[in-house]
Amino acid sequence: MHFASTRMASPPEPGPYMPDLPAVPAWLNKGDNAWQLVAATFVGLQSMPGLVILYGSIVKKKWAVNSAFMAMYAYASTLIVWVLVGFRMAFGERLLPFWAKAGPALTQDFLVHRAVFPATAHYGRGGVLETPRTEPYYPEASLVLFEFEFAAITLVLLAGSLLGRMNIKAWMAFTPLWLLFSYTVGAFSLWGGGFLYQWGVIDYSGGYVIHLSSGIAGFTAAYWVGPRLKSDRDRFSPNNILLMIAGGGLLWLGWAGFNGGAPYAPNVTASVAVLNTNVSAATSLLTWTCLDVIFFGKPSVIGAVQGMMTGLVCITPGAGLVHTWSAMLMGMSAGSVPWFTMMILHKKSTLLMKVDDTLAVFHTHAVAGVLGGVLTGLLATPELCALDSPIPGARGVFYGGGVVQIGKQLGGALFVTVWNLVVTSAILLCIGLFIPLRMPDDQLMIGDDAAHGEEAYALWGDGEKFDLTRPETTRTGGASGAAREDTVEQRLTSMGARGVTIQL
Repeated sequence: MHFASTRMASPPEPGPYMPDLPAVPAWLNKGDNAWQLVAATFVGLQSMPGLVILYGSIVKKKWAVNSAFMAMYAYASTLIVWVLVGFRMAFGERLLPFWAKAGPALTQDFLVHRAVFPATAHYGRGGVLETPRTEPYYPEASLVLFEFEFAAITLVLLAGSLLGRMNIKAWMAFTPLWLLFSYTVGAFSLWGGGFLYQWGVIDYSGGYVIHLSSGIAGFTAAYWVGPRLKSDRDRFSPNNILLMIAGGGLLWLGWAGFNGGAPYAPNVTASVAVLNTNVSAATSLLTWTCLDVIFFGKPSVIGAVQGMMTGLVCITPGAGLVHTWSAMLMGMSAGSVPWFTMMILHKKSTLLMKVDDTLAVFHTHAVAGVLGGVLTGLLATPELCALDSPIPGARGVFYGGGVVQIGKQLGGALFVTVWNLVVTSAILLCIGLFIPLRMPDDQLMIGDDAAHGEEAYALWGDGEKFDLTRPETTRTGGASGAAREDTVEQRLTSMGARGVTIQL
C-alpha cells in the first residue's frame, strides 16, 4: 500500500507523453504538422527527382545532363533565396497591393512560432472583419518548407521551355532574379493576401501562381534566348522513354501533396482535392490518347504524358472546390483544348512556330492553367468554397455566382500574364548585357560535353569512348601465340560492355 502511494505521488517521468512538452506548444496539431511535412516532401519529389528524370530522358541524348542539371540547379538556388528573403516577400506583411515586405526566414524566433499569413484577413463593407487571417496549427518552419517546394517547381517547369540551348551561366543568374521579381508577386497577390486574393480570384493551388506564370515566362524566355539548332528542332526524340514515364509517374503521384497540402490541414477539402486530382489526370490522359489514335492512327506515349500533365494542371485551380464529376469534365477539357492548341493551332500560328518552346510548356501549363481557372469559375460549389475561400458566398457561375466570377478569373489571368511577360523580358535583357543567353552554335552541336564536360551515358569503364574509326576487326595474339581476329562485339565483351547497343 505504501509502495502504491509512493508511485502515485512521484512526478511524471520525462518523455513524449508529458502534458506540457516544450517542443509541443498548445497550438501545435501534430497531425496537421505531419501532413504538411509529408505534403511538402511529395511536392519536392515532383522536382527532385521527378522532373529531373523526366527532363533528362525526354530530350536528345546529347542534352540529357544539361537538362537535368538545369532543373537541379533551379531547385537548389530557389531554396537559398527563399529563406533569405523570398518567403516573406510572398507571404509576409503587406508592402504593396501585390508585394509583401522582404525579410529572412532563418532565425528561431521566427521559425518555431505558429505559422501565420499576416495579410490574409478579409474585411467587408464598412471595414467589418469577415474572415480572420489564416493561422495553420504548425510552426512557421513547416510553412516555409511547403511554400518553397511550390516556388522551386515553378522555376523547374519554366526550364522546360529553354532546354537544349540556354547558356547555363545565364540560367544560373536568371533563377534567383525571376523568383524575387516575378514569383513572389504572383504568390502574394493570389495567396498571401494581395489584391487578387482580396478581390476573390480563385486559385486553389497554383493554376495561375505556378502554371500560368511558368508557361508565360517560359514562352517569353524562349523568345529572347532564341531557338535550338535546326537539326535539334527537326528531330528531338527522347533518349529514354521508360525513364520519361517514370519521371511522369513521380509527378502524378507527387500531386497528392501539391493539391492535398493546399488547405494547410488534412481536412475534408484535402481529401476531395486529392481524389479530383487523380480523376482529372486519368481522364485527360485518356482523352489525349484517344485524340492521337483518331487523328494519327496510333497512341503516343509522349502524348500520354503530356495529357497527364494538362489534366493535373487544369484541376489545380479548383481541385478542392469542385465535384468529382466536374473534375472529370475538366480532365476531358484538359485533354482536348491543349491538344488542339499544340497539334493544330500551333502549326498555323507564325508566332508559336517562331518561338522554340522546347517542351511546349506554353500549351501544357499556360493554356491548361487558364482553362482550369475559367472552369473553376464556372464549377466551384458554394459548400466547398465555404470551407476554403476567404470570400463569403464565393461560388461558380453554375451555382449562382454570376458572370462576375468569370470576370475575376480572367482578370487574374491577365495580370499574371502581363506581369510575367514584362518582368521576364526585363530580367533576360539585363542578363544579356553581361552573359550570352544562348550557347554558340559550335557548342550546341556538341551538347553536354561542351556545356559541362560530362555526358549522360558511358559505354563502359569510367566514361571511355568507343573509337568508331578503328577497323571493324583487330588482330590479337591467341593463347597459342597465333594471331586471331576479334570482332567489335568481342572487343566490347572483353572490356566489360556486355549488353550495350552501339548506334553507328
